Amino acid sequence: MAGLRMASPLWALQQGYSTMAVGFLLALYSLSSVFLALPAGRYADRHGLRRPVGLGVSVAVAGTLLAVLFPSYPVLCVAALCMGGATGISIISLQRFVGQSVAGAADMRRVFSWLSIGPAVANFLGPLLVGLLIDHAGVWVGGKPADAWGYMAAFALTALAPLLTWLAVRPYRESMAPEAKAQPSGAAWGLLREPLMRRLLVVNWLLSSCWDVHTFVVPVLGHERGLSASVIGTILGGFAIAAAAVRVLLPVLAAHLREWAVVTGAMVVTAIVFALYPFMPGPWSMGLASVVLGLALGTVQPMVMSTLHQITPHHLHGQAIALRLMALNLSSVFMPLLFGSAGAVVGVSVVFWTVGAAVGLGTHAAWWLRPPGSPDSAADSNDS
Repeated sequence: MAGLRMASPLWALQQGYSTMAVGFLLALYSLSSVFLALPAGRYADRHGLRRPVGLGVSVAVAGTLLAVLFPSYPVLCVAALCMGGATGISIISLQRFVGQSVAGAADMRRVFSWLSIGPAVANFLGPLLVGLLIDHAGVWVGGKPADAWGYMAAFALTALAPLLTWLAVRPYRESMAPEAKAQPSGAAWGLLREPLMRRLLVVNWLLSSCWDVHTFVVPVLGHERGLSASVIGTILGGFAIAAAAVRVLLPVLAAHLREWAVVTGAMVVTAIVFALYPFMPGPWSMGLASVVLGLALGTVQPMVMSTLHQITPHHLHGQAIALRLMALNLSSVFMPLLFGSAGAVVGVSVVFWTVGAAVGLGTHAAWWLRPPGSPDSAADSNDS
């Protein structure tokens, strides 16, 4: 999905589509997950890992093959819907399975840190490989750089890559608890009555918006400055590899970390980087800012997922993850449209500054993101 999210807007920009059209295209990656997240969470709670992931892989491959065979804006919109929904159901199933394989806060932080390395590496390899194919595949067959052959090769790579996911999950078997199969369909909505859950969703939404801003604005900013697809892919890849690098360290440090402290620090650093990013004059400085941003945001997901599993019932983990994913994707549907509109009217710099200011204001919510029964929450209770 990371590769397709980079290739499709670059193709649209090359074909002369506006930033508004690019924003709409990126929004579709999240639209299907908005409607499918909760059903996918219930499906994962009832059927485990293999069946939901197999379904997701099938949809991802089928949707992206259409882009290979019939590259056009409407087909890329269909591919975005398919890839977004497929990735959503796979993520829910994987995160649920991993969270239920351990017990204890330190182990939660450790396993989710390991799990989060995979997407971080993919977010590096996807844009980098896609950018190289776009720039050079056409030359390899006697064409021109960044021609139709380059985009066809990039779309083909993103269509075949999900098959590796199916090979990875095939060996696993899972026995399902009876209460997971008997749960009512609306059980997940009751989780929203918990203040800590609402606070977690707000903080996670703010930080996820930063990923969306960076993914959307960097290609647009790079295109405006005349950077090649390979350079843009490398800048996005630097962000991803920094996120992967910090996640390699997290399992080692898990016992010494506190979720609320890590998330609060990440929000402060992100707000500062977003304030400075528009002033970066060239690819090297943009790459440096991307690396710092990757180091900050790379710490967030393991901490959020650890907190989520600590504050929700065991048999509702899939639906709790789905509720989080639905909230994030609902935002991702509208935020790229907003980014596209704002970028066209006031410029992409204002987008950076606005989101950075919102993240800075949200640090207060992250400061109180402490699960009941944790040493930190107990200390706060005694102090009060």
